[in-house]
Amino acid sequence: MLKTGQQHISSLQDGRQVYLDGGLAGDVTVNPAYRNAVQSVAKIYDFQSAPENVELMTYEIPGKGGERANRIWQLPKSHAELVERRKALEAWTELHGGFLGRAPDHVASCIAGMYMGREVFEDYDPKRAKALSDYYEYARDNELYLTYVIINPQADRSKAAHEQADPFLSAGVVDQDAEGLTIRGAKMLATGGILANEVFVTCIQPLREGEEPYAVSFAIPMNARGLKILSRKSYEAAATSTFDNPLASRFDENDAVLYFDDVKVPWDRVFINQDIAMTAKQFHATPAHVYQNYQAQIRLMVKMRFLMGIAKKTAETNGVIGFPQVRETLGQLAAQNAMVDALVHAMEVKGTQRGEYFIPDRHTLYAAQVLTQQMYNGIIGTLRDLAGGGLIMLPSSIADFANPEMRALIGKTQQSPTTSSEGRVKFFKLAWDAVGSEFASRHTQYEMFYAGATFVTKGHSFRTFDWDRCTGLVDRMLDSYDLDDELAQLATAAE
Repeated sequence: MLKTGQQHISSLQDGRQVYLDGGLAGDVTVNPAYRNAVQSVAKIYDFQSAPENVELMTYEIPGKGGERANRIWQLPKSHAELVERRKALEAWTELHGGFLGRAPDHVASCIAGMYMGREVFEDYDPKRAKALSDYYEYARDNELYLTYVIINPQADRSKAAHEQADPFLSAGVVDQDAEGLTIRGAKMLATGGILANEVFVTCIQPLREGEEPYAVSFAIPMNARGLKILSRKSYEAAATSTFDNPLASRFDENDAVLYFDDVKVPWDRVFINQDIAMTAKQFHATPAHVYQNYQAQIRLMVKMRFLMGIAKKTAETNGVIGFPQVRETLGQLAAQNAMVDALVHAMEVKGTQRGEYFIPDRHTLYAAQVLTQQMYNGIIGTLRDLAGGGLIMLPSSIADFANPEMRALIGKTQQSPTTSSEGRVKFFKLAWDAVGSEFASRHTQYEMFYAGATFVTKGHSFRTFDWDRCTGLVDRMLDSYDLDDELAQLATAAE
């Protein structure tokens, strides 16, 4: 039976230790800081379990007697299957406009990618490989919503993790025994963690000799004993109403630092134990890094469409859609949107077989990351330019409409050739929440850095590009003429 929204809500009532505003948050499904975001996630599970969406959103698990699972766990064996999976991810993402950056499809893609490259784990340690394979199947069959924490606290960035004043500032192995590992220290950034069932813990940053205790890979429930979830400020809690904050009030997935206060991780949940080389290989020697970031580009593709809708409706609402300079601006935005869309499709068309699985093209993915990191800030700036003062010339809150005198004044001062005064205010409240609010600012930061700093994504692009094909063209051109031959020809001509 496919997971429903109510089942997911119930799964979050597990006693997890979430800290907010100086104390424990309690039941996150009813806390005003998180309850609407929980409901938004519940709706995507209701969507996938609705009978009319089963074919779109799920696939038949091979060898499981007709049992079905969400396509986020699907392991495509052809271009056609990869496209089927992408269509499911698109449909899910449209429910939140791309504003849940770490919805359930992201880390599921990471674990599925590791499973597709499980021979790398077999070569490392058959027991750890079995733990990974078993976990993939467990997470798939139980429809777990996973988040991950894969970077260390920033602290003194001039020093390695083991050189910090506290060697267990970053989460690492403090002990191991017949039962498993004991983990102490912090990891970031558990985006969506408060909404998730479990967390995948590892390190994507390069590690050096001496940092073996931090070179681990494992998964645990969000209510594991000793796991402390340190929530950032809740934008949902500060949202006065859905009308005033239509995105922040419903799609604040939150971010958190996780502190492992001597958390016990059983061996059947440990995929890598204190091995620096393997910690890097789990992402880059398997399809994991490509598969998880391919999902992120699908999400961004949908989010771009949403922002294009904001752009066009801004021009229409302000009555400037016919201005040549505005149409030029919208044309530029449309071209940028088409580029993101084309790159996602190109990843699929240029994909290749890896054993039995079909994997999106690695370099096209990294090219997309480089370009979209640079582009997102500019798009937000362009949307601000289009809107002008309309983004801030708004009533203070929905309560203004409850006052008859103020409502009449709103009718006089908030006018548009395409909608009512209420419609204009409603739209620009949404536009502000998408491009200018504190919630929007966090999203700009997220889009700039979720894939790593720009030098990281550019490094991936450099390493995966087919330079030989390009330099080969230059070499063939150089080989097509010769200095001595040219001199001989000049001498002959002179005679």
